Amino acid sequence: MDLFVYLFFALFSVLNPIGTVPIFVGLTQGDDKKERARISLWTAIDVFIILIISFYIGKYVLEFFGITITALRITGGIIIASSGFSLLNGRFNKNKGINKKVEQEIQVRNDIALTPLAMPMLAGPGSMSLLIAFYQEHHTPDDMIFSSLAIFAVSVIIYLILRSAHYLSKILGTSGIVAISRIVGFLTIAIGVQYIISSVLSIVRGI
Repeated sequence: MDLFVYLFFALFSVLNPIGTVPIFVGLTQGDDKKERARISLWTAIDVFIILIISFYIGKYVLEFFGITITALRITGGIIIASSGFSLLNGRFNKNKGINKKVEQEIQVRNDIALTPLAMPMLAGPGSMSLLIAFYQEHHTPDDMIFSSLAIFAVSVIIYLILRSAHYLSKILGTSGIVAISRIVGFLTIAIGVQYIISSVLSIVRGI
């Protein structure tokens, strides 16, 4: 159960669905409630699939390219910490991979659930590297069950947050969302730094 709680909060911090609320509201401003619900559901499903694939298949991708788990942890730690700094500074669009060119492209697309919502806004390199590294230390049957449940739980929370995004935007306001995201950003930086420290210590012990 401790593993479930740890992975759930780690993923929630890295994905930061709260920080996605203002972007989701902007992208779905012209849609009705039924369409927003559909987009929210498929975004959550796509995030779940991407994270599950990363967790179970990522190890073999690393082996194919000859990338060590230590290198992945350091790289992932840098990406996660960088995302945390963006959240801490309130730069949601930059953190979520949204720029003017992407916004213009979105306007002419019929479905935005997979891209850019699920990837790269939510399930990006940071969360993928976190899961791949996590699998290396937690791959017993029980660990995999609890890890899968944690990924599922995060996906459900993402659906609920996006489903209520327009309501949350009115209740929390821009300042409330920024405040929450800055707290999440601080935790995200800590997770990234911890990954880097653990990797460095692992290298030192091996010398």
